[in-house]
Amino acid sequence: MTDNNKIKPGFWMALLPILLTLAVLGIQLFWFEDFTPHIPLAIGLAITAILGWFRGYRWADMEDGILHVVRVGLPSIAILMTVGMIIGVWIASGTVPLLIYYGLNFLSPEIFLAAGMLLCAVVSVSLGTSWGTTGTVGLALMGIGAGFDIPMYWTAGAVVSGAFFGDKVSPLSDTTNLAPAVTGVNLFDHIRNMMPTTVPAMIVAFLIYLFVGFNMIGGEQVDFSRIEAITGGLAGQFELTPILLLPAVVVIGLALKKMPALPSLFAGAALGAVLAIFVQGASLHEVFGYMQGGYKVDTGISEIDSLLNRGGIQSMTWVITLVLIALGFGGALERTGCLEAIIEAVLRRTRSFFGLQAAATGSAVATNLVAGDPYLSIALPGRMFAPAYRGQGYSTLNLSRAVEEGGTLISPLIPWNAGGAFVITALGLGIADGNTENLLYIPLAFACWLSPVFGLFYAATGLFSPKASAEEKEQWARDDEPVLTEYEDEVQQAVAKVL
Repeated sequence: MTDNNKIKPGFWMALLPILLTLAVLGIQLFWFEDFTPHIPLAIGLAITAILGWFRGYRWADMEDGILHVVRVGLPSIAILMTVGMIIGVWIASGTVPLLIYYGLNFLSPEIFLAAGMLLCAVVSVSLGTSWGTTGTVGLALMGIGAGFDIPMYWTAGAVVSGAFFGDKVSPLSDTTNLAPAVTGVNLFDHIRNMMPTTVPAMIVAFLIYLFVGFNMIGGEQVDFSRIEAITGGLAGQFELTPILLLPAVVVIGLALKKMPALPSLFAGAALGAVLAIFVQGASLHEVFGYMQGGYKVDTGISEIDSLLNRGGIQSMTWVITLVLIALGFGGALERTGCLEAIIEAVLRRTRSFFGLQAAATGSAVATNLVAGDPYLSIALPGRMFAPAYRGQGYSTLNLSRAVEEGGTLISPLIPWNAGGAFVITALGLGIADGNTENLLYIPLAFACWLSPVFGLFYAATGLFSPKASAEEKEQWARDDEPVLTEYEDEVQQAVAKVL
């Protein structure tokens, strides 16, 4: 069957598999009250393939599209496995327990949320990975928050706000490199253009967390006996010494030297294993077990046991399988022309710059919602909307900011997205066990959703919305092919360069 036999879907036909998938997902989540989106997404993939087959697409062609998008997302799978190993071995080495111990002794409940957000932001900018930050420093902050009797969703909101801030502006971040790559702009121009939205969003989030700390959390009586029980239990279980901070220092140091994220994280896991053996007295076989199946301990103190019994590659299986299915679903939607048809329909109805910016941001959010992958949510709208920005005479820096904010920052706020699934698993929010109260972290991750709001405000007012420069227009004229046709090579090169 040739390309001439393939029927391009109209808007409603392109939307149909997405609506049907969301309906199945809604039945699973709200009717059955089962927070496992894997099967609904797999059914959505099948629906997309069946509708594609009726429109002339061969299975081999759709399979190629599915596997292509899965290959693009493989670096995220590698990071998930490495972070799983780090969590297990950094607990066993005493690195995470030491951070919890120091936090409970030196932080106060009033400033905890604001300080935790800033700490995650600094570490994330240094590492260039929100997932690595969430699984290490974020996990320790969850322990400190539990010691202060702060609800998990408040702590998780602060962690996500800080950690994904770094993934948005760090030159070491894969998504920060991906957005300018697919829109054809310079990396550091892209980072500078995100500051007008990122900085105000972080300041507002910081002030909210301070207000909450002093007026809602700080006003409550802190149970110091509980804190003493946790710190005493940690000191009794682990040999706590400042040398245990070495794995975190080494990982940050390697990141500052612009080493790729994956080998830097693996070096941290290896150093944590060495400390677990020589400081905590674990055997090599036990360390292998911590990396594979996570750390196990029974101290008799529920707060410590619930926090530290986690980690390992196996703990990431739920997330990894979800990511693979979501990537496959996104690949099927893209290869059968569904996503392209929807975005083209949106573009035809876009007349103003504000409408264009809102459509680009919304398309990134929607791709995150239905495809479950932050890479695709940046790459697809980034390549599709670039000609429209050129047509209106606006710099594609506006586009790179829109897809970064709708892609990177919204990813952790969608529970079945790769980012959201990782946050839920790494921070132990227990959503899969029916503890949906902790989903409150989503509106409480203020910096993540405030940043695109500022971006839309600027688009409406014309502030911080640069027109195309003469140099940029000259570059457009020199391009033999539009950005649209460069997607596949640009995505693979950008991700491979960072990871």
